[in-house]
Amino acid sequence: MPNYTIARFDEIDPVQCPCGRSRRAFLGPDNTAATMHLVDIEADAKTHYHRKITEIYFILEGTGRIELDGREITVRPLTSILIKPRCRHRAVGKMKILNVSIPPFDPEDEYFD
Repeated sequence: MPNYTIARFDEIDPVQCPCGRSRRAFLGPDNTAATMHLVDIEADAKTHYHRKITEIYFILEGTGRIELDGREITVRPLTSILIKPRCRHRAVGKMKILNVSIPPFDPEDEYFD
């Protein structure tokens, strides 16, 4: 087994998520480190939080706002935000982001008010 994994986001089918459409890389039982998602924020995302996952958002395209525990932060390309567990968050606007989830994304760790 190689000591690395390669993801080609153009070959990953997008799935619906609270933020829009997400292409999720590095999901699998052999990976306990992190996952990376390419997310198209289509409109206003649903406010949600995670109890275990820390997320890092990196804005690639577009502008808008990220709501963090009720506070809105204006974002533009090359903005990055570290979102700790239990921080209620959502994206507002149309943008494309990279999202790194540490530990790997788990749909069971996604909570809505």
